[in-house]
Amino acid sequence: METIFDLIRRGEREVPETPCLMIDALIMRDNIARMQTGVSQNGCALRPHIKTHKIPYFTNLQLQAGAKGITCAKVSEAEVMANGGAQDIFLAYPMVGSFRIKRALELQKRIRRLILAVDSLEGAKALSDAAQAQGLTCEVRLEVDTGAARTGAPREKCEALCKEILKLKGLRLTGIYTFKSLVLENAPTQDAQAAALEEVRLMDETAKALRAVGADIQDVSVGSTPTGLLAARTGLCTEVRPGTYIFNDWMMVKEGCAQFSQIAERIYCTVVSTPRKDLAIIDGGIKTFPMDAPVDTPPYHYPGYALILDKDGKPQENLVLRRMSEEHGMVTAQNGETGLSVGQLLELVPIHVCPAVNLQNHVFLYERGELTSLPVAARGMLV
Repeated sequence: METIFDLIRRGEREVPETPCLMIDALIMRDNIARMQTGVSQNGCALRPHIKTHKIPYFTNLQLQAGAKGITCAKVSEAEVMANGGAQDIFLAYPMVGSFRIKRALELQKRIRRLILAVDSLEGAKALSDAAQAQGLTCEVRLEVDTGAARTGAPREKCEALCKEILKLKGLRLTGIYTFKSLVLENAPTQDAQAAALEEVRLMDETAKALRAVGADIQDVSVGSTPTGLLAARTGLCTEVRPGTYIFNDWMMVKEGCAQFSQIAERIYCTVVSTPRKDLAIIDGGIKTFPMDAPVDTPPYHYPGYALILDKDGKPQENLVLRRMSEEHGMVTAQNGETGLSVGQLLELVPIHVCPAVNLQNHVFLYERGELTSLPVAARGMLV
């Protein structure tokens, strides 16, 4: 399968501008189909998280492939996706703040299905009051902390919280959800299989406990890209919510849930200065590359803030991107000589693609011989 990246390396296609993020449609579509097929074959629903691409065009491809609906974190993201045609949206983020609730209720009025999230009695009461004031009933899911120690009610408090939520008017509790990813027994792990099994076991136990106190728990929603398909295979969840799988990145490769050939994006930069033989400066800095993946930290020991590829498009070990300012990326050489020249094009793979996309005003999509600029419509949607 020949990609746009192959064509660029051979000089048969030019990069329109740098720094830029480019996506190959063949790889991207194959990633969509692979996850959808794998999840569907196990009788589970796929509700992908749009945090990776943030673009309605890709949302619609996922829906056309068979996704039940989509997942967003913020209501502002959901508004963008609804404007792009999405009609079944889960907001997997505590619905706290009158401004956020107001916008969510307005969104609920104009799409077919909106599912909201609660993980506290305070948040549930505020949502209940606002819904009743407008004569609405909101479908909600209770978030359960299964080890990520982020948002989510502690499992030991879920039954009591559930009982109180069931008393509130204007809310209809239909499910539970969690985000755990590669955590096992409350600590990071590299064992995706064990992490997924623990995730669905804890959620299945929680669902049974909540049903026992009167909750009509229909949906048990779990899963990230590393654990989603593994969780679906157990038959203990009704829905998985992976996001990164559509593009993949170096993090997914290191975590064992993607092959290098399944990474659908590259970031291209130009060498703008070579002040020393062991140093080259590229035109992408912290406005281009995210810094959320820790360098030289177990268990994956990322070598820098992006993976620099060689002339054949393969990972190499000499050149590293370990220091950046806003507009400058400082590429250094492990052997003391970068071998780079001013004006040279560099091909890089982001460690974590989701925040990399969020840094772009637009991305370039190569499909059927055409290169299209797509605005990152949900970029910076914080509310």
